[in-house]
Amino acid sequence: MKKRYLYLLLLPGVLFLTIFMIIPILMTIGTTFFNESGGLSIQGYLDFFQDRYFIEILLTTLRVSLFTTIICILLGFPAAYYISKLKQRKKAIMLLLTIFPLLTSPVVRSFSWMVIIGKNGVVNKLLMGMGLIEKPLDILYTPTAIIIGLVHLFLPLIIVTLVGVMENIETDLLKAAESLGASRLAVFSKVVIPLSVPGLVIGSILVFVGSFTAYTTPALLGGKQRGISTFLYQNAITLNEWQVASIVATIMIAVTVLIISIMNGLAKKLNPKG
Repeated sequence: MKKRYLYLLLLPGVLFLTIFMIIPILMTIGTTFFNESGGLSIQGYLDFFQDRYFIEILLTTLRVSLFTTIICILLGFPAAYYISKLKQRKKAIMLLLTIFPLLTSPVVRSFSWMVIIGKNGVVNKLLMGMGLIEKPLDILYTPTAIIIGLVHLFLPLIIVTLVGVMENIETDLLKAAESLGASRLAVFSKVVIPLSVPGLVIGSILVFVGSFTAYTTPALLGGKQRGISTFLYQNAITLNEWQVASIVATIMIAVTVLIISIMNGLAKKLNPKG
């Protein structure tokens, strides 16, 4: 009886997700398999994957998302490890400072980066003033600018996720490894990293999926460098091509599910017992 009551508590949330998320997604995917005459067809997908322009947009978005995830891991892992070893009060302050950028709108952050990395921005003026370059660097409106903006946007997510996992690693395990002759580097690589895999995978998925589906940052910092989200927006809102937009959305869902499956597979290999 108690289990039945517990299941009833899930009912409102399940109904909400089913009505407002699952059903619309299934309807969107379903419409992509019909042509204008109402017959079943996959011609829309065939046309898309034969279009070099779309393939270039898809590959660019995947590259940007992958580089963003790797950079966030490289920057976030040591930062999270440092924060996890602090005392409770200092840890709370550091986590607060980490989360604080999330309170700022992505639009504001993107415009800030436009001021910093533009041709007349702070970075170019500083480098030219130091005599390191003779003319301004073209950073803005490139994939590099998008990666910078996305790293700034999603780095706090992976830090917070990793801190939650790392602070649960028993200090006795690290001391035991050191007492058995392991160096600090060996302890970090063979104890800390494997035990941090669950948080690393979750954080990586959040960063990759967020980067892959981001719209505001690529639209403002990318310029003519279109991302798949801006391409979807263009077809849905500007061109009113809802069939094309639905196909793009379905491809985004499929790629996201595939990447999550690959990351989960890697996690099981790195930490089979986790």
